[in-house]
Amino acid sequence: MTILLSTLNARYTHASLGLRYLLANMGELQAQTRIQEFVIGAKTTEMVERILAAQPKIVGFGVYIWNVEETCRLVATLKRVAPHLVIVLGGPEVSYETGEQEIARLADYVVTGWGDVTFPRLCGEILNGPKPLMKVHAGVQPPMAEITLPYTLYSDEDIAHRTLYVEASRGCPFKCEFCLSALDKTAWPFNIDAFLAEMEALHARGARTFKFVDRTFNLNIKTSLKIMQFFLNKLAAAPDDPVYAHFELVPDHLPDALKEGIAKFPPGTLQFEIGIQSFNPVVQANISRKQDNAKAADNIRWLCDHSDVHMHVDLIAGLPGETVDSFAEGFDKLWALGPHEIQFGILKRLRGTPIIRHTQEFGMVYDPYPPYTILANRDIDFSTMQRLVRFARYWDLVANSGRFTHTVPVLLGETPFKSFMAFSDWIYANTDATHRIALDRLAVMVGRWLGETGMAPATVTELLARDGHGVKQKAAAPASAAPARQVRHLAA
Repeated sequence: MTILLSTLNARYTHASLGLRYLLANMGELQAQTRIQEFVIGAKTTEMVERILAAQPKIVGFGVYIWNVEETCRLVATLKRVAPHLVIVLGGPEVSYETGEQEIARLADYVVTGWGDVTFPRLCGEILNGPKPLMKVHAGVQPPMAEITLPYTLYSDEDIAHRTLYVEASRGCPFKCEFCLSALDKTAWPFNIDAFLAEMEALHARGARTFKFVDRTFNLNIKTSLKIMQFFLNKLAAAPDDPVYAHFELVPDHLPDALKEGIAKFPPGTLQFEIGIQSFNPVVQANISRKQDNAKAADNIRWLCDHSDVHMHVDLIAGLPGETVDSFAEGFDKLWALGPHEIQFGILKRLRGTPIIRHTQEFGMVYDPYPPYTILANRDIDFSTMQRLVRFARYWDLVANSGRFTHTVPVLLGETPFKSFMAFSDWIYANTDATHRIALDRLAVMVGRWLGETGMAPATVTELLARDGHGVKQKAAAPASAAPARQVRHLAA
């Protein structure tokens, strides 16, 4: 084994699609290449020991916003104990502002952008000469038909225990300035028949959960319908052995043909992640986001009322021009539409994204360390931004978890954002914690808050009992291939 492909995944259940693409496209070097994945939080010296035990000549690391700090320590340690080892970096975190990064200084080479062609070529030059003179190599984007699909490289262990990431296309035609996809010129599809043949093979091997990483699943409706029909056929053939598919959707593009297909999916088989980000037209203009808010709201309402799709809708706090009041207005509007989850995100300044152009005008202040979260801006001071960060965390624990489905609407009342912000401030004041809050303790805190805001003790007990708190058993959830959190929403 000559070349080792490695990364630090956020969790064990996250299998790296990027590494598998590289391995699939190594050509003559594939037989000398293998993958070794780690998980963030692993001890650096133990990872070094495992890497060196494989005796590679080249190690390629996939570097992302969530793993760059730990990967930097890993690279630094490798260079101390094995200076002969050639280290090549790739991935979105090192593809921009490369010269400013310590991890890039430590490494021998960096591939920016697409690595499918450039990384194998670079490895060949390192091994066989002539030795590359340049440290940074801009990735060459090949025609999509020339990229070998990687799905056969998911192991039986991956299929049994990990999320399988797949993509029918790369890129995005939209220019939202907080997103790295703003730098893409368009979206590039893979051949749909070849892609579905790979999905067929995965399904035949036992895969039942498919997470699409396409930025715009519903951009080409004909392709979308073909993909959905693939999963509908599987559900019809084996309803007792269901599949589960996750897609990212453009919120204001849902023609009748797509609605007709969506309506055929039974509960627990389909999840949509929909990025609203902001309902404020001024903010949308600031970040170059084109969105018909009325159509987007109508489509979300239709999906909630007329389909069994699990709905996960995103909002981002901290965007340039977004005040707390305007964010609250958008949050309340989205809550009223009825999605299962509202993903309350805090703006991050991803390297290379055009959001940087607003820094001076809007007083955007970002954390200098990953994940580069916004700390304050012209309209939201630091202490208020911290309150929003805590709101997001408690919202995930209470509302998005699916463990308080009956309680949350009562807790929110007629003023959802204002009510939950008050609860968030109170729970932080009484726990001084945003993590490691046990479920039983959290239920007690929710009950205390309801009591302190005027609810009768018996009513509090009854309400929490409906969500399974204070009782020994809940009703069994229906069988599903969906993740546990989605199943809880489904069973409520």
